[in-house]
Amino acid sequence: MKPSIASKLDQLSMRLDEVGRLLTTENITENMDNYRKLTREHAELEPVVALYRQYQASLGDLKTAQEMSADPAMREFADAEVAETKTRLEGFEAELQKLLLPKDPNDERNIFLEVRAGTGGDESALFAAELFRMYARYAERKRWQVEVISESPSDLGGYREIIARIVGQGAYSKLKFESGGHRVQRVPVTETQGRIHTSACTVAVMPEADEVGEVTLNPADLRIDTFRASGAGGQHVNKTDSAIRITHLPTGLVVECQDDRSQHKNKARAMAVLAARLKDRQMREQQSREAATRKSLIGSGDRSERIRTYNFPQGRVTDHRINLTLYKIAQLIEGDIDELVDALAAEHQAEQLAELATEQ
Repeated sequence: MKPSIASKLDQLSMRLDEVGRLLTTENITENMDNYRKLTREHAELEPVVALYRQYQASLGDLKTAQEMSADPAMREFADAEVAETKTRLEGFEAELQKLLLPKDPNDERNIFLEVRAGTGGDESALFAAELFRMYARYAERKRWQVEVISESPSDLGGYREIIARIVGQGAYSKLKFESGGHRVQRVPVTETQGRIHTSACTVAVMPEADEVGEVTLNPADLRIDTFRASGAGGQHVNKTDSAIRITHLPTGLVVECQDDRSQHKNKARAMAVLAARLKDRQMREQQSREAATRKSLIGSGDRSERIRTYNFPQGRVTDHRINLTLYKIAQLIEGDIDELVDALAAEHQAEQLAELATEQ
């Protein structure tokens, strides 16, 4: 094991002992926020330190076995023990490296999912609807809730834009690599000559900002306009200016929400989406700075980057970042995207491990 990793594990071991002592002190529950923080830290440290102590015990076993091999009568048994212990140590070391990888603080958050039609007109809008359904069905498989915040339908039943809030444990960790340009190649329903067209959509996956304090929205930076929501009419035709448009003046970001008949609810939803977009913008700026010093295959945060192609005539989906091609487009479009999601997560972990290995 590298000395830097062993040193880090020694520090974590000492910290676990310290947190354990703090949790047993009198009146620890008087400050419940601090108590919860320490309890959470203890729960995170315990499995890492337990594994490290198993690793240290195995190091002791290895030393004992190596000493035994000096005795000719015990050499065969001792050599087998040495080989077995070395294999066990390698496994412990690999697992410890994974546990030491930095955790994304947003991984357990709910998300806002935005799908926008790009080049390709009506066909792009239809593809946007299919992409949204793909993610909605994936969410159903995970037993997550999907709440449409805003939608802009196209004439043929697609979406020029749709925004949804997805509520579920680990939603961001699973879908965070879906942000970027998605391209489709197929014969559109509007094509009479049978020619294959290429269209594109943009997907943005943003972690939901905390309600308190994470993103500061200065009222002076906001222009809030109300307007009459467009709808199908009939009994619930919107006779009041309940739709909301919020413009964040420093960045030019605009959010509209008109799906609810309550102006108050539309404003709250629009503010939540704006906060998520601003948080996402900050994250992407930070990722861009990091990418300037090291190459990252995944999660560059560039929305214009073409990340995936869906080729219907050949029945294949290709993720260009990891050169993965799957010939199961029908299952993927139905929301069975675990293989894609898991491959992207594994590649990201491999990048992190490679970076950890270069540290001194």
